[in-house]
Amino acid sequence: MANSKYEYVKSFEQPDILLQNVWIVVRIDGRSFHKFTTKHDYAKPNDDRGLSLMNRAALEVCKEFPDIVIAFGESDEYSFVLKKSCNLFERRSSKISSSIVSYFTSQFVYRWKEYFGDHELKYPPTFDSRCVLYPTDENIKDYLSWRQADTHINNLYNTCYWALVLKAGKTPIEAENELRGTFSDGKNEMLFSKFNINYNNLPAEYRKGSVIFKKQVQETNKETGLTKSKKRLVIEHIDIISEKFWKEYPDILGLK
Repeated sequence: MANSKYEYVKSFEQPDILLQNVWIVVRIDGRSFHKFTTKHDYAKPNDDRGLSLMNRAALEVCKEFPDIVIAFGESDEYSFVLKKSCNLFERRSSKISSSIVSYFTSQFVYRWKEYFGDHELKYPPTFDSRCVLYPTDENIKDYLSWRQADTHINNLYNTCYWALVLKAGKTPIEAENELRGTFSDGKNEMLFSKFNINYNNLPAEYRKGSVIFKKQVQETNKETGLTKSKKRLVIEHIDIISEKFWKEYPDILGLK
């Protein structure tokens, strides 16, 4: 009831308006996903169904929130970059973060059967989220580079770990001990010499993660046969660390 004696409790709410004219990143992470993936029989080290479902949920988020200019995902995490001029929910951190993570989670559950078929969803997943601000274009590019570099580091380790466990019959502790202190070249050599796995030949999605952004694509009208170029959201598994990506798509950050 307006103007009631109880209205004073509104004063306990703390303002959480984000700084103007900076990039907003909403990063979501699966909570206890080791347990979730084990319970739902995910393939190790990468489950194509799970990765595709994550990508689909993220794609729907990008459609729902047009202020998102680019998104990057790996494993059980996704980062959504909102443009500097974004005024979604008047830039209230809690509302932006909670809206994006709740929509992502609902899409994950809603589309589960599309990717896992009759494999039952035994309990609902949980994702946490946070808003982080990056003031410059260089900062946001470095942030995305960090996440992609992390994708490679994690996937190389996991590929080695699960090869030792599933193919060499090592226990988890034995596999961890064998990998302790090793570097990338040593891990690559182990995969090739022991398991005949050329890491560079693994799917790019495993090694580079997934990038969602708007790109000019050619579309043909089925009725007229005419082809037009339109901007559409795409999911690609490409290098975003090098400057080549940003030179090819400068409009993502408004650099042209």
